[in-house]
Amino acid sequence: MAASTPADTALIEALRFAHVEGTAGLDAWLPILPVAIGLGAGALLMMMRLKTERHPLVALPALALIVLIDLALLVHVAGQGPLTVMMGSWKPPFGIAFTADLTGVSFALAAAVVGLACGIYGLEDISTSGRRYGFYPFLLVMMGGASGAFLTGDVFNLYVWFEVLLISSFGMLILGSEREQIDGALKYAVLNLIATTLFLITVGFLYGLFGTLNMADLAQKAASADAALPMMTLATLFALAFCMKAAAFPVNFWLPASYHTPKIVVSALFAALLTKVGVYSLIRVVVMLMPIQREGLSLTLGVVAAATMVLGALGALAQSDTRRLLGFVVISGIGYILSGIAIGAVQGLSAALFYALHSIVLMAALYLVIGQAGRLGGGFALQGLSGIFRLAPGFSLLSLSLFFAASGLPPFSGFWPKAMLVKAAIDIGAWWLVAALLVSGFLITLALARVFLLAYWRGAPEEGEAVPPTSPVIATARPSRHAVLPIALLAAFVFWFGLFPERLIALTQDAAATLIDPRAYIASVFPKGAAP
Repeated sequence: MAASTPADTALIEALRFAHVEGTAGLDAWLPILPVAIGLGAGALLMMMRLKTERHPLVALPALALIVLIDLALLVHVAGQGPLTVMMGSWKPPFGIAFTADLTGVSFALAAAVVGLACGIYGLEDISTSGRRYGFYPFLLVMMGGASGAFLTGDVFNLYVWFEVLLISSFGMLILGSEREQIDGALKYAVLNLIATTLFLITVGFLYGLFGTLNMADLAQKAASADAALPMMTLATLFALAFCMKAAAFPVNFWLPASYHTPKIVVSALFAALLTKVGVYSLIRVVVMLMPIQREGLSLTLGVVAAATMVLGALGALAQSDTRRLLGFVVISGIGYILSGIAIGAVQGLSAALFYALHSIVLMAALYLVIGQAGRLGGGFALQGLSGIFRLAPGFSLLSLSLFFAASGLPPFSGFWPKAMLVKAAIDIGAWWLVAALLVSGFLITLALARVFLLAYWRGAPEEGEAVPPTSPVIATARPSRHAVLPIALLAAFVFWFGLFPERLIALTQDAAATLIDPRAYIASVFPKGAAP
């Protein structure tokens, strides 16, 4: 055998430096299991495309398992700090990192709960034709993509998981191939393609500046970056791309043009997940990696937040279709989250995180409630809806409670983050932002009160009385159990965190502190003594 050359020796030493030595514990697998289960179960269902009646038997246990794993991961991270696993045994920053911290795991768990609830609701809402189009495979791939986006530790792979999420959402948006769905999908696809392209270009610039896309590595290098580097330009481009995906003003027109077109369960998933992945990315990249630039953008973000809140609320007040109305409620909620990001510090960021987690669960529940209200009333147009309270008083009271939560009224979960945002804005003297927060909340209350008074409380028309035309929906006499169970599951979180908000407030404050001071995040990627 030929003797090794100095070049061979150098290569061996370099590989030894770049590779992880030893084996990982079982807990190190937790960050990647939600992604693996989502994509693996989705692939399995694609192979079962001729047996679509069995899809729920695979999908629902897989979704429940993702919830349990995310819960275990949250307990682990809350007790022991951020957890990192490197794919392929490569040491950071060479390999693909999955890093779970309180912010990412909280978003992943909330998304998983919504995914399970929508999977159950799909038993009723998705027909045999919809299952043949691939509802459950798309749902599982979407959950895998969302989990990957929330748990990745690499900016480029954040883009990759965005793409996985969007591909599955395109498929779900056109289930049934109706003309209205195709039209909504086109608007949705074009705007998201522009935002994704802008995101990818900015990622390329970021790599060109620092030679790495590992978030922990970037957090260290950006903190000591040369003042001549165009960091503010990068932060602005990232903020624009993520605001487009989150449907913030003035790039929000794609959302109300598309979210009312698919099945109600698909709209619920979109309202819960797609805009929140955009908000999460803004928090992760701009807040954690570029804190100085976030400070410079705070006024701009605050103005965008105020405009998004107020114009979204005005749009909701102007709608006569309940599905379109909820689209504007989603937009207004994005403004609340952006206002917390603009305020900054632990107070503003914890309020933004609290509101985002609340909104993930609440918006899904609201869409499912409106779906059932449409079935009870025979449509979604307010002119033709009436008498729902007489048909289903228990369901109507549940709907009213969720409307109160969306309006930010106590004792529901929506009250606390709004109160936290108002206090944080007062503390920094941003009275104009306080006014926007209060005015938008008042307008959302009026919009949802109008829905309840007309659709629920107003008496049904007398026999022979003319009824305005409404959206064609197969009317039912009472809500089905497949619909009540997921709505009750989501409403339970809204009620629980409204009555007992202390733990969620403490969790979001700890998460915000980790974002502002990411030393624990960095230490999980680069343990003591390991050089990047």
